[in-house]
Amino acid sequence: MNSQLNNEEAQRLPVLALLALAMAGFICILTETIPAGLLPQISQGLNISPSLAGQWVTAYAAGSLLAAIPLTLLTRSWSRRAVLLSTVCGFLLFNTLTAVSSDVVIILIARFFAGASAGLAWSLIAGYARRMVVPSLQGRALALAMVGTPIALSLGVPAGTWMGSLLGWRLTFAAMSGLSIILIGWILLAVPNYPGQSATQKMPLGAVLRLPGVCAVLGVVLTWMLAHNILYTYIAPFIASAGLAHRVDVVLLIFGIAALGGIFITGKIIDTHLRKAVLLSLSIFAAVSVIFGLSTPTPAVIYVGIAVWGLTFGGAATLLQTALADAAGEYADVALSMNVVTWNSAIALGGLTGGMLLEHVGSQSFPWAILLLLLVALGIALRAKQGFPAENSRAKTTLSPASETDG
Repeated sequence: MNSQLNNEEAQRLPVLALLALAMAGFICILTETIPAGLLPQISQGLNISPSLAGQWVTAYAAGSLLAAIPLTLLTRSWSRRAVLLSTVCGFLLFNTLTAVSSDVVIILIARFFAGASAGLAWSLIAGYARRMVVPSLQGRALALAMVGTPIALSLGVPAGTWMGSLLGWRLTFAAMSGLSIILIGWILLAVPNYPGQSATQKMPLGAVLRLPGVCAVLGVVLTWMLAHNILYTYIAPFIASAGLAHRVDVVLLIFGIAALGGIFITGKIIDTHLRKAVLLSLSIFAAVSVIFGLSTPTPAVIYVGIAVWGLTFGGAATLLQTALADAAGEYADVALSMNVVTWNSAIALGGLTGGMLLEHVGSQSFPWAILLLLLVALGIALRAKQGFPAENSRAKTTLSPASETDG
């Protein structure tokens, strides 16, 4: 009887714990992106140029890019809940500092360290979610833990922008500090604790990178996210040719809602069809880029294409982090810190590449640049039988989740 109850318990998702991880991701994304929607208020409130205010986003991205791997290596031996709480406390401290300071230099430093907190959080969340469940549920668990990202992009950023316009940008950052306080209590009450790695378990960074499949997955991350960010970063000039220059908010809302649908679908199929889901998502996104390239820009084409694109993107983070964690095994946290660096590099390169294309060729070149990148990603994924295995062995496994607790 007890064994039957234990087995039923093992087959359930720890929803409250996973949603706490999702809230951490929500705060990461909101902290990163909200300044973009509040540039006029920030520049006016601090008497600085909009371009200088825009560097708040740059400082945050730099913190994630530079700190993810060193902080992950530094905290490998810490208990997992201690690391998670450290990242949330980082958001509490640095968002509060941003909310109360009038010194631009101090704010930029705070933004850098907030980005560093995010880099550590992103390297932790996927592995943490997977440890909470049996192997056959790891994909679904990660999908639930990642749901905060599309919610933040589709609903959180517009809501934060609206609140900032109504009450001021400082109260928006203060509200994010309030969310961090709530999340700290949530973690202490609902999230199980697991030990970090012992000294004998640690593997050098280069050795983790050489594990079969790790480089291939990171290659797909770079090319797929570079293609995505060329279009996402410069969506306004791209849709302007269809007469939608003043409907960017609607277009991004459609993208965000479709992305939520994508992550829901991914949660249903990831544990049995990860490889097929990756290949299908890349192929459909490539087809959308061809349609964008060949068709006359009209609102109908844009709206439908954006929705399909969002659907393929929604599960991307879950699919790629699951594939990377599977390839890295017990060294998943280190591999996922590399994912943070690769992902943020793709964001930076997307902005740079898209800007050059826009200036020298025009936004009509975006679909063909995207198509080229997606074909490279497809080629890597097709060849990577270890990074993206044809059959997912986790779907057949019913072992208990990690049982080490630490209070």
